[in-house]
Amino acid sequence: MQKSKINRLYTNYFSLLANKLTYEQKEFKGFIQEEFSIESFKNQLKIKSNFDKKKREILHQSLLEDYTKIDLNSKTKAIIDSLLSENTFTVTTGHQLNIFTGPIYFIYKILDTIKLAEELKKTYPENNFVPIYWMASEDHDFEEINHTYIFNKKISWESNFGGAVGAYPLENFSNITDEVARLFLNYPDAKIHDLLKKYHGENLAQATFSFVNELFQAYGLLIIDSNKANLKKEFIPILKKELESSFSEKEVLKTNEKLAELGFKSQIFPRPINLFYLTKINRIRIVKSANSFDIEGIGSFTEGEILKMVELNPENFSPNVVLRPVYQETILPNLAYIGGAAEISYWTQLKGVFDAVNLTFPLLKIRNSIQIFDQNAQKKIQKLGLDEFQIFDKLEELKKRYIQKNLKNEIDFTDLTKSQNELAQIIEKQILNFDKALLKFAEAEKIKLQNQIETIKQKLIKQQKNQFDSALKQLEDLKNKLFPNNVLQERYDNFLNFCPDGDYAKLIFELYEAIEPCENDLIVLKS
Repeated sequence: MQKSKINRLYTNYFSLLANKLTYEQKEFKGFIQEEFSIESFKNQLKIKSNFDKKKREILHQSLLEDYTKIDLNSKTKAIIDSLLSENTFTVTTGHQLNIFTGPIYFIYKILDTIKLAEELKKTYPENNFVPIYWMASEDHDFEEINHTYIFNKKISWESNFGGAVGAYPLENFSNITDEVARLFLNYPDAKIHDLLKKYHGENLAQATFSFVNELFQAYGLLIIDSNKANLKKEFIPILKKELESSFSEKEVLKTNEKLAELGFKSQIFPRPINLFYLTKINRIRIVKSANSFDIEGIGSFTEGEILKMVELNPENFSPNVVLRPVYQETILPNLAYIGGAAEISYWTQLKGVFDAVNLTFPLLKIRNSIQIFDQNAQKKIQKLGLDEFQIFDKLEELKKRYIQKNLKNEIDFTDLTKSQNELAQIIEKQILNFDKALLKFAEAEKIKLQNQIETIKQKLIKQQKNQFDSALKQLEDLKNKLFPNNVLQERYDNFLNFCPDGDYAKLIFELYEAIEPCENDLIVLKS
């Protein structure tokens, strides 16, 4: 693929906050560890070098258990084993369990994380760096993850299970894997068919684990399903602190006030208790009242009782968006988090929470964004007299510019009007010279002539307008294809849209080659 770049500020598709987090992280001093750069990892490595050996062992064991269930080859085993070494660190991204990965930016996030780990190895060769995908298996927003768009077709999975999405059993899931497979019937030997067979397991978490592993195992990615008792056990002290003092709400509210003073809107709003209670079929808010902790459908508990519950079954407690990052950094020897603008913006609200529990805050990186123009789109762009950068402009601006440019060829009726007037005068003179009593007849003939000429004008104007309408409709259709629902294609289209022959591995490699972990601009690819 041919690659070029465009500053995000010129695309109209990134917010002011997103652009500042991408290009001007220094403005967030006090809300982040330090501005993201490869050089910043030197200090981060020093700080994180004291990561607890016991936590490494627990993490190692948890990963071995999960990978043994699917495919623990020698390469993956070596990567997992490396986490036992004090000179091995992680860089992490996280995402919901969208079916078939959801929009293609999921792929970009993970490849960005992989490439960052490789870049760090080049700069700090005495250390090892492992890219991590943190599965949001405890999330409960099923409506956000149960569909994706492939070839303009919405693929949806219906389930009434409830609770954490990772625990959803795969009832009727084969219906949608079959539906996706049918989209590639013309390519019966394509790799996509073997990939779809990897979407299996006892629940959505296991299926996602297997599917994503098949996509990225060759690139050294490790996947973590953190909804495990042995991992949650390491989070017990912070779970208790939250229940005893509501510390996270206090810290986030203080930070929100400071951000507001700088003109930044908050992305997340804390609760007195930023934890849920997990059951097999529910994820229930824990509500703190004057004398108890209330869990709807479960019961009311004193502080002593709920702290005892944490001790005995930490796996039943699930952090919300405020404490999930804290949980992540508690159990990983992590240096940086890679995410989209919305994610990174809410991380800037959390440093006070990290400080309150003496936990190292990671470096924050906005993921790469990519816009792909296939050959058909390129031809249409060229036909309309545009380039791949102009197409980012707003539709109305594009239409206006097209009309202004092509109105240089506007039909000129000057000569026709002049000839009409001259002919009308000749007709009138000839008739009246013959018989002045024919005045009304002369006037009628002049009107006929005028109407005939007007008909010719309107016909030509209509033809020109039709030509404009056709071009403007093509422009609108192209814009809708490249920016569906007026968002970047990466936020809507599934990655399978870009490998219609089913050769997903080739696409992922091309995207891997295009990703630049230290690039801030939007990457434009021509396929």
